[in-house]
Amino acid sequence: MSTAPRYIRWFNEIGMADVPEVGGKNASLGEMYRHLTAAGVLVPDGFAVTASAYRDALEHAGAIDALHAVLDGLDPDDVTDLQQRGAKARAIVYACELPDGLRREIVAAYAKLKAEYGEDISLAVRSSATAEDSPEASFAGQNESYLNVRGEEALIEAYKRCLASNFTDRSIHYKYDNHFDLYKVYLAVVVMKMVRSDIGASGVMFSLDTETGFKDVVFINAAWGLGENIVQGSIDPDSFYVHKPTFNQGFRRVLKRRLGQKEKKMIFAATESSGSIVAEYTENIDSTADEQGRFCISDADVMTLADYAIKVERHYSEVAGVSRPMDMEWARDGGDGRLYMVQARPETVESQKRGSVLEIYHLKSRSAVLAQGKAIGTRIGAGRVRLIADAAHLAAFQPGEVLVAEMTTPDWEPVMKMAAAIVTNRGGRTCHAAIVARELGVPAIVGTGNATEVLANGGEVTVCCAEGEVGNIHAGLLPFEIQHTDLGQLATPQTAIMMNLGNPDQAFSVASLPVAGIGLARLEFIINEYIKAHPMAIVHPDRVDQATRDAIAAMSRGFASPADFFVTTLAEGVATIAASVYPKPCVVRMSDFKTNEYATLLGGQFFELEEANPMIGFRGASRYAHPAYADGFALECQAMKRVRDEMGLTNVRLMIPFCRRVEEGQKVLAAMAANGLVRGENGLQIYVMCEIPNNVISIDAFAELFDGFSIGSNDLTQLTLGVDRDSEIVAFDFDERDPGMLKMIRMAVEGARRNGRHSGICGQAPSDYPELVEFLVEIGIDSISLTPDTVLAAIPNVLQAEQKRRQKQG
Repeated sequence: MSTAPRYIRWFNEIGMADVPEVGGKNASLGEMYRHLTAAGVLVPDGFAVTASAYRDALEHAGAIDALHAVLDGLDPDDVTDLQQRGAKARAIVYACELPDGLRREIVAAYAKLKAEYGEDISLAVRSSATAEDSPEASFAGQNESYLNVRGEEALIEAYKRCLASNFTDRSIHYKYDNHFDLYKVYLAVVVMKMVRSDIGASGVMFSLDTETGFKDVVFINAAWGLGENIVQGSIDPDSFYVHKPTFNQGFRRVLKRRLGQKEKKMIFAATESSGSIVAEYTENIDSTADEQGRFCISDADVMTLADYAIKVERHYSEVAGVSRPMDMEWARDGGDGRLYMVQARPETVESQKRGSVLEIYHLKSRSAVLAQGKAIGTRIGAGRVRLIADAAHLAAFQPGEVLVAEMTTPDWEPVMKMAAAIVTNRGGRTCHAAIVARELGVPAIVGTGNATEVLANGGEVTVCCAEGEVGNIHAGLLPFEIQHTDLGQLATPQTAIMMNLGNPDQAFSVASLPVAGIGLARLEFIINEYIKAHPMAIVHPDRVDQATRDAIAAMSRGFASPADFFVTTLAEGVATIAASVYPKPCVVRMSDFKTNEYATLLGGQFFELEEANPMIGFRGASRYAHPAYADGFALECQAMKRVRDEMGLTNVRLMIPFCRRVEEGQKVLAAMAANGLVRGENGLQIYVMCEIPNNVISIDAFAELFDGFSIGSNDLTQLTLGVDRDSEIVAFDFDERDPGMLKMIRMAVEGARRNGRHSGICGQAPSDYPELVEFLVEIGIDSISLTPDTVLAAIPNVLQAEQKRRQKQG
């Protein structure tokens, strides 16, 4: 007679082919345990209690007929009916007496785990549905999990609660929405070693960007303690991005990071209650000021997790035979300090988008911004505000309203799918509200902090997620449009169409635009929005007052020093922009603040003089080798060197603005070389802005110093026509299409070609004037760089102009 367990399957025995018997979570854990442990991916050991056990338990107790009696005829959109019937169904399953053989096998497997890990082992007991974690439906959060379970009776109790959770209100509704038979989605259960992340850290990660579908990054969220706070959206976690192509080349640097508040951490309770296992085994406590002020995992940890994510994605893609972006959970054990994978499932939103149609939402007007938070997705929604305090008030929600709440839980999903948009006070990009909103295609803004206070119930608002990572909630119902472009039908012009971009938060959302790279990436936005401090105030704290020093210290918390904060923040901002088009070129212009603009930065008043006309004053190249700013420029150079040499983004080309004379260009190149940026080394190309008439007149001499020219039409126009572009009284004379200006542009393009140098234009004019695009194509410019919102409209114009040029040439 066989003694093999009937209801238990160990991780080393199962894989993705076993989903019908062990469910998605178990199958994935087994797949990783069997195939990726040898590759260095750590997975805790454990076993599955099979779907056969679930079926036998229900049949043994005669529960099937009782479930039909309760659930047949259910209207899942009737919230009250759903809540009442769901409660009855759960009670039926929970009351089932387990067959003796099943109980014995669970207890015996538990004993085997204790033999492997020690008597003091605690367990994670997690539901694993047989329809779970498919690429089409994640079942994320539909069923229950129980942590820090100890003892045989507690394990049996947790197991029964998992079985009952197959009929949570949210799970019932989810099955209806995804056309699953209520009675044929069977539940298996995971029993695995509990990773002691309660004294460590944990989080989730994706092998793509969750908001835009950009596939070249790993996105990681992290927080102190157990991972439930991140999943529930009750805290603001740390976040990190890693660029996969350069990581695979051996570069080990964080692409982008953000310090979260991490207000709470979930830990195991000091004393275990003899009552319910649901809440008493864990508790949520306030994190300390020190924990809130620093990242909860190191850069080395981030690299380990990125390595796990890339290996997991590669393995699952090979098994599936198609690209398979993944949604993963990880935990760091505070005891042994090691990082473990505790779940992997296919990402179910961005990875399921098919075809080559690009959908872009455009807000056509603006109004007062009532609240801001993290944008989920890139869409726009509008409607009347409905404030919901708790699940008991869900029945009041009407289709088409904007759901506003402190946070959501899986029980809210029946009304979330009816919402025009979703707004929460709490949560990060991987919280429940974010996950469900993505899956439903509903725009959402999470982590506003105050939406329930500042948004009036019944008031009309527009929820805009189409402006980058920060989502804005505008007053009133604003008009917006949706632009659909079939990229498969769009030809590629010979003239390189590039993009102007300064905001790293927008980079991934425009990465799918059909451009040949970034023609102008400005440092000013990053310095102004993310650093906020004058570079010289960073370098010379002795020359500023105590209040400024305190403010700089506060903003640079979590970094080794204020200088490290500046260099890291600037490098990661530029790297994010460069990564969005890698390996296509990204032309980064070194800082070009005017003195009045620099003075507004923190500490700027201690270093900037007042100038009567800052527009043609101490700006651009003149600052870089000057004692008044050389130390600040050195920080900029350190950041750019890190981007290229340490982060591997060698597609970055640097550009010098407002270089008045050839001798000035020589000084700047010498200063860059002294700071480790040597033209030609590691493929470094250095361009110069062609925005001063002398750049055009002396283009042959400038071409000996620089690899390319980018025409700045704004400054070149004002200096050629003698018009202050900021002056209202003579603004009518500012026109880039003036015949004299067109002649200057032609001379610049011809001069660059004569010297074998790149020619491009990155000013506003081509975005504003389609007729100028035809002129630029006619004179044979190499590249035209446009604002993201005009790229798609410009491409047909360029193609038409190129056709005309060919016809003209015979």
